[in-house]
Amino acid sequence: MQQRTGQISVHTKGRKLYDITPQVIDWAESSGLRTGMVTLYIQHTSASLLINENYDHDVLVDMESFFNRLVPDGDPLFIHTVEGPDDMPAHVRSALTQTHLSIPLLESKLALGQWQGVFLYEHRHIASHRRVIFHLIGD
Repeated sequence: MQQRTGQISVHTKGRKLYDITPQVIDWAESSGLRTGMVTLYIQHTSASLLINENYDHDVLVDMESFFNRLVPDGDPLFIHTVEGPDDMPAHVRSALTQTHLSIPLLESKLALGQWQGVFLYEHRHIASHRRVIFHLIGD
């Protein structure tokens, strides 16, 4: 067994889903390993990672519409408002999604389905720099 690690920094320009599939594929395929498991981990509490459809952009629009209804900004339920009305909803959105993903590497290729993409989901309205750590273990 061998291991590889790496990271990317993603500059976000506010709340939306950012397709990071090309960076993940490039990193995994340049690892020199043929089989294994890639783990992605985001080091933030107001952003998350998702695997979702990357063919029809309407899916991303609908995801955001759903989360806007589920966890609205400025909800009076929240007392943590020091960083603005979108901060606590961002933490809730992060808790409802994922901070890490695992994707198999098969024959030196990331084993994503035909319409699957990897997304960084920025939950704040402000621009941010987000770090995603990669870890691959395999042969």
